[in-house]
Amino acid sequence: MSDKLYIIIPAYNEEENIETVVREWHEIAVKTGPESKLVVINDGSVDNTYSKLCELAQELGQLEPMTKLNSGHGATILRGYRYALDEGADYVFQTDSDGQTIANEFFTLWEKREQYDALIGKRSHREDGASRVFVSKVLKMVLMVIFGVNVPDANTPFRLLNRRSLEMYLPLVPEDFFLSNVMLTVLLAKGQKKNEVKIDFPPITFRPRQGGVNSINLGKIFKIGIKAAKDFYVIKKSL
Repeated sequence: MSDKLYIIIPAYNEEENIETVVREWHEIAVKTGPESKLVVINDGSVDNTYSKLCELAQELGQLEPMTKLNSGHGATILRGYRYALDEGADYVFQTDSDGQTIANEFFTLWEKREQYDALIGKRSHREDGASRVFVSKVLKMVLMVIFGVNVPDANTPFRLLNRRSLEMYLPLVPEDFFLSNVMLTVLLAKGQKKNEVKIDFPPITFRPRQGGVNSINLGKIFKIGIKAAKDFYVIKKSL
């Protein structure tokens, strides 16, 4: 198997962070091979995020900026995964554009890529606040109750998946589903129970946002959580 990697990063109003993040992750793409790409998808930003991406693309040969109307984090990730598969990627890595993840920790996952179908970072060194940690713990319990899966960290934006696992489970995630990474984690965990795939959760560092303002506050998180729980029950029936 070749090692054609596509790094997918959604971006929304990240003009303060985007250059630093892109440069860090472009270096990772270069190190993994000449066919690897860094795909940054602008999700309808109203600042200068996309124009900065286009400027950087003039310098960074493996950067592919994309833009679209705003449809949310989950839908943007799904578009990125599908694009990577259409372009023949063997592996897809997803992270976020706020600088909370550390690019060099990617290789902890990359070195294990032949042993696992999916490697999802477990945020064991979290610096993003007690409220976010609490939300993650609640999500873990909800997934246990609804789907019967016990996953250490379902929504981590630091995940490496091989082509086979995405082709198996991506079609089962509803179109434009907001918590698409959570749903993929659930499907992978259930698949591991059936011996369809093998997954692991290596520990990673998770820093505070490196600049800009988070567009998702606790009020929005609560509303998203209520809707997600209802959607989870609907998806469970379809499975």
